[in-house]
Amino acid sequence: MDIEGFVRRAIIEQDEKSVQDNLKYKILEYKDITPQKAGEMAAAVIEEVKNTLKIEEHDDEFLKELIKYPKSEVGMGEIGVGSRGEGDFFVHRKIAEIVSSVKTSALINPSAQDDGGVVKAELGSKEAYITTAVDGIHSRLSEYPFLGGFHVARATLRDVCVMGADPVAMLSDLHLADDGDVGKLFDFTAGVCAVSELVDVPLVAGSTLRVGGDMVLGDRLVSAVGAVGVSEYPPTARKRAEAGDVILLTEGSGGGTITTTALYHGMFDVIRETMNVSFIKASEAIFNAGLLPKVHAMTDVTNGGLRGDAHEIASTTGLGLTFFEDKIRDMVNPKVLEMLEKLDIDPLGVSVDSLMIIAPKDVATEVKKVISSVGVRIDEIGYVDESGKSKLMKDGVEEELKPLFREAAYTKIKKIVGDIEPEDFNAMKDKVQKAALDAIDKKDKVVDMIKGNE
Repeated sequence: MDIEGFVRRAIIEQDEKSVQDNLKYKILEYKDITPQKAGEMAAAVIEEVKNTLKIEEHDDEFLKELIKYPKSEVGMGEIGVGSRGEGDFFVHRKIAEIVSSVKTSALINPSAQDDGGVVKAELGSKEAYITTAVDGIHSRLSEYPFLGGFHVARATLRDVCVMGADPVAMLSDLHLADDGDVGKLFDFTAGVCAVSELVDVPLVAGSTLRVGGDMVLGDRLVSAVGAVGVSEYPPTARKRAEAGDVILLTEGSGGGTITTTALYHGMFDVIRETMNVSFIKASEAIFNAGLLPKVHAMTDVTNGGLRGDAHEIASTTGLGLTFFEDKIRDMVNPKVLEMLEKLDIDPLGVSVDSLMIIAPKDVATEVKKVISSVGVRIDEIGYVDESGKSKLMKDGVEEELKPLFREAAYTKIKKIVGDIEPEDFNAMKDKVQKAALDAIDKKDKVVDMIKGNE
């Protein structure tokens, strides 16, 4: 529970005594302390929040603007941030606009909506491409730290691999709420290190803090793992796809999303299927065979499933992608597919963690051969064309392959929330757009002020 957030909301509508009493009882729900101590904590939080609100009386308008953030009046859940659908993609494009507004450059930045970012560096007489990526733990794996660490480590390494880079290091950012058992830190780190050991990529740095410091009660775990990779070749970014290319897909056994689905539906046997490093083995096979310069693009089937990835590739490149539904289903781990069908979850709308490779036909044949040689299943599932949209061939009938407002609902709570686009989605987008532009304007003002002072 965010006690500072509670006070900020409640102090506007309730008298201070009521807010303090309510907060005291909420603190006692989490803390084994005396009512007197809980009352003192509540009073301290209220006093601190009231002090911050005095900024309204300050005569420095710049300082007032600096402390406030541009409000869109659109909630994260309302527009579906993190739910890997149309709303989430829109917000990520706005973040990319802020990143692109800076006067520094990268070879691949978030505007490409790719899996990782890339900069080019000069190392003596040679050029090197440095890729970075970061992924957050699945929110529903807070109670299962080892699984959370294992799958988020795999995810960030995948994001480096699909950009054509060889992973060389990982780092973690670990946040556990105030009442969390320290053992969660160790279990999470052990999960990350299991992947580290399996693929021989060291975990070299990190940070460990409490979620919200003293202001968040409970034992929620929030964390991320980043990775760094290097390559002597240009990145295999989505924008390099060409019409006539073949689309390949490796078998997907799922990661954090499939693990969460299995846990919260009590289908525990499926979890074992997710415990592998096949994706990285497949990527290494391509590197070791010297095929990387010939491959046009690679991505992992994660964000909103194939529906989301196909949409983003088509949007980025302006090209079209045609997929064969039966071929895609064959590339989902049989036990995972059985679970998804039993729970009525669209396999094309959920993260199955396959490696998707886009390459010329002759190169695709070589890629299939080397990946199969390391024991990873792979098959051709479609091709790139010039139609400008992604399409699915199902029982001889063509249909447009579009992302839903949210990814396929894979838990009961997600089914209740639903995946239907809100009627006021366009109005939401307008508000979010304005907030992003206001953020850019604020950034520019601060940069100009600091440069002026210097």
